[in-house]
Amino acid sequence: MVVVITGASAGVGRATAQAFAKRGASLGLIARGKERLESAVREAKAAGVAAVAVSADVADAAAVDAAAEEIESKLGPIDVWVNNAMTTVYAPFAQIEPDEYRRATEVTYLGYVHGTMAALKRMEPRNRGTIVQVGSALAYRAIPLQAPYCGAKFAIRGFTDALRSELIHKRSRVHLTMVQMPALNTPQFDWGRNKLPERPQPVPPIFQPEVAARAIVFAAGARRREVWVGRSTIAAILLNKLSPGLLDDYLARAGYKSQLSTEHSSPNRKDNLFQPVQGPYGAHGRFDQQATESCPALTASIFKPYLIAAGTALFVLALARKRRTAGRGPQKRLPYV
Repeated sequence: MVVVITGASAGVGRATAQAFAKRGASLGLIARGKERLESAVREAKAAGVAAVAVSADVADAAAVDAAAEEIESKLGPIDVWVNNAMTTVYAPFAQIEPDEYRRATEVTYLGYVHGTMAALKRMEPRNRGTIVQVGSALAYRAIPLQAPYCGAKFAIRGFTDALRSELIHKRSRVHLTMVQMPALNTPQFDWGRNKLPERPQPVPPIFQPEVAARAIVFAAGARRREVWVGRSTIAAILLNKLSPGLLDDYLARAGYKSQLSTEHSSPNRKDNLFQPVQGPYGAHGRFDQQATESCPALTASIFKPYLIAAGTALFVLALARKRRTAGRGPQKRLPYV
């Protein structure tokens, strides 16, 4: 199996590369940071799998297509394509410059469009393959201070739904799925552009990137329409469907403080909005103490068909037992002797 991952040098992409490597997949890794890409390739080869790294900016459609061409020429036909690359700006909307907003959108939204185009160009003629869009609970419920990121995730969900219908219309066997993530402990909170006085943080509960990687690997083979990861994601999506206005008011009160740490942001802090940040960033961010690798909601989602079958069987058995009991009629009491 050949798996391509964008944004593969750090965070969720890096954890996902490690997870697929453990399953023996050959890896095509795409990101801007050459040094971290080379490190990810070394990890893959240490796990005994083939890996090819291509330095490319996903905002450049031609570069993404060329990367796909190079990966297929070295590893063979692509079976799974994971769109994951992102960048963002942490700030109130009024403080974001047009070029900053454009750049965040070009990477986080159009990067997925370009990756999907490159994947479909190769998968459709073969009539097989899976494209995994790494989404977020914020694709359903936007929060303050993250307008560029939320807007991009909403857009990804919209174009994914449109494309899915087109593939169904054509009776294509190429599968398209989206994995909606919770807050994750990744370096994005260290290198996203920050205009806030404090360093940003994910809104608890926080999960380790390995949780996201397990969900992506599962989605790549399960042929589910969507996978919701974590109780917080499930709650955000369902509550927004029931009462979006109530969540608007709640986030207006609590949505700022929950995203700000107690640490002041450095004015000299570098970010990866336009250029990759140098440094030994890996899958994890700085929130290891608060993050968990346990995710019962994901486990329940993975085993959902079995849980439904077991629940149905128990219901049928209980119903049958009730009918047998009712069929006996009233029990006669023996006279006291």
